[in-house]
Amino acid sequence: MSNDESPQVPATRDRRGAVREKAQQVHAKQRRARRIRGGLIGVGIVAVVAVVGVSVTLAVTGDASKTTLTPLSATADGFTVTSVAGVSAAGQAVEGDTGGEEAATEEAAPAPTETSAAEVEIRVYVDYLSPASAQFQAANASQLSSWVEDDAVTLTYYPVALLTAKSNGTKYSLRAAAAAACVATYAPDAFYLFNNALLTQQPDVDSDGFSDTELADIAQASGVQSPKVVRACIEDGDYLTWAKDATERAIDEIPGTDGTPLTGTPLVLVNDAVYVGSVDSAQEFAQFVLTIDSDKYYATPTPTPTS
Repeated sequence: MSNDESPQVPATRDRRGAVREKAQQVHAKQRRARRIRGGLIGVGIVAVVAVVGVSVTLAVTGDASKTTLTPLSATADGFTVTSVAGVSAAGQAVEGDTGGEEAATEEAAPAPTETSAAEVEIRVYVDYLSPASAQFQAANASQLSSWVEDDAVTLTYYPVALLTAKSNGTKYSLRAAAAAACVATYAPDAFYLFNNALLTQQPDVDSDGFSDTELADIAQASGVQSPKVVRACIEDGDYLTWAKDATERAIDEIPGTDGTPLTGTPLVLVNDAVYVGSVDSAQEFAQFVLTIDSDKYYATPTPTPTS
């Protein structure tokens, strides 16, 4: 019997060794599979991070490009009126705005002296949600437009957004200022009429104000020559960042005033002198302009005649 059983021992050992070897191979294969899965997960994470990074980069780049949009027609954040077409002698838009009625009831004020030596520069900072800005425009639109037509003054408006928080979260002041920049950039001849319309058709404080579409409609009604371009500029908010930055610059310091900050609107300057009179009196403002005009005229040296 011993001779019959002895060959079974090595066979059993061989089978056990084969099993162990097979198990080792399986474990090794499982380890390789885990490493491969781990590598794939790592690659996936890297890919996701890369996609997120690209997305953030594109977003930041997009925002950065927005911040670089500055109205080419702006001079020190202001827009000089080049045409007063569309506003009647009473300061009303030809379509029948209600603005300028108060100015029409006052006695016509004399225009500044029409000499190059006595030319007057008028700068007006306006917030399109400011009731006082609307009052100033209604009272003075008539004489301002006539002075511009007579080349007696240089008139520049500075749209700012001090009342952005006063429109139920719609940021109307900011959007309106940006819309004014769009019109001044792409349709400068229509800027005065658009500016006048925003002030004389002004929405109430603490209301939503006009939507971007409505602002674009007002711009189109003001006679812009490129309505599609202006509409896209307004609805895309091209100059929102510029309007915000321009407001902050004005709050820091008004150019030409030795550090005077913007604290409210309207802020009206005549040859850098701040007007502190009544915003709804055309005569009082005209007298201030004439006084500044006279001071400049008499301060100009008279040329000495030559023999």
